[in-house]
Amino acid sequence: MSFEIPTISYNGVIRQITVGKEPNCVTVGGESCYPFYLFEGAMPHLPRIAMEVYDAPPEDWPQAALEPFADVVHDPAAWAQKCVGSYGAEMIALQLASTDPNAQDTPAEKAVEVTKKVAAAINVPLIVWGSGNLEKDKEVLRMISERCAEETLLLGPVEEGSYKALGAASLAYQHTIAASTPIDVNLAKQLNILLGNLGVPDDRIIIDPTVGALGYGLEFCYSVMERDRMAALTQEDERLQFPIVCNLGKEVWKIKETRLSEEEAPLLGDPLKRGVLLEAMTALLFLLAGGDIVIMRHPDAIQLVRGLMNELMGEGV
Repeated sequence: MSFEIPTISYNGVIRQITVGKEPNCVTVGGESCYPFYLFEGAMPHLPRIAMEVYDAPPEDWPQAALEPFADVVHDPAAWAQKCVGSYGAEMIALQLASTDPNAQDTPAEKAVEVTKKVAAAINVPLIVWGSGNLEKDKEVLRMISERCAEETLLLGPVEEGSYKALGAASLAYQHTIAASTPIDVNLAKQLNILLGNLGVPDDRIIIDPTVGALGYGLEFCYSVMERDRMAALTQEDERLQFPIVCNLGKEVWKIKETRLSEEEAPLLGDPLKRGVLLEAMTALLFLLAGGDIVIMRHPDAIQLVRGLMNELMGEGV
């Protein structure tokens, strides 16, 4: 008697969301099965990798992360061009770290100027990510929404304390938003309900579940994303049937294991390989948990993840 692999019947489907403007937009989502479970359903769109670009030269990056971009860190537009031209970035994630009041407190007008320059320099979709300071992000992202209306951006993080202002901006200027909640399925669902009640169309919402690095909370983040996908696909929870974005690069490269030199930690091996492998493993695990967009930093880690995705899709065998 032949053996038949038991399968699950999925009643739900993840919405397909298009990010960016024609003719360079990309579509994510559309899964009718758990991530890469191609024997049970379909993944019509391969997850996308966005590369980080910062609005000001990073001051605290380890040398391994800084080296590929050392010649362009003073020019965000040139940095973005290098990511696309040299490393094949499918999307660019502009991190507005300098706008943080606890950092340089760069004014919103300056953030708009940088966003416009980066958008003009690339032919791939642009993600614009605030500093994480709620009040400053409301001011900055709202102004960017208005003054960069023609760019069709993905804006984040949009939190419970900012969803009214930034949801209204999304409605007015037709940007997509990353609905951000602190590692909790119920909070993610609630924020999506609030955005829907505000009138934000479902095709402009992507979930940001908040993520951590390997060894620094990844296990909890993974389980939350896993439960998110279970509810969306097997319980048909419409308020969780959205693609997921994972802003992981900055989380990985701030942990101590990516910063220690070989002299400080000889048993951990080469710092470059160590950081690259930590980022690649973190990204792969979030892809297996349901990530549709992963925001990464190091080109070597990205190359590894692309190869692993191709193998999972059956293209490497």
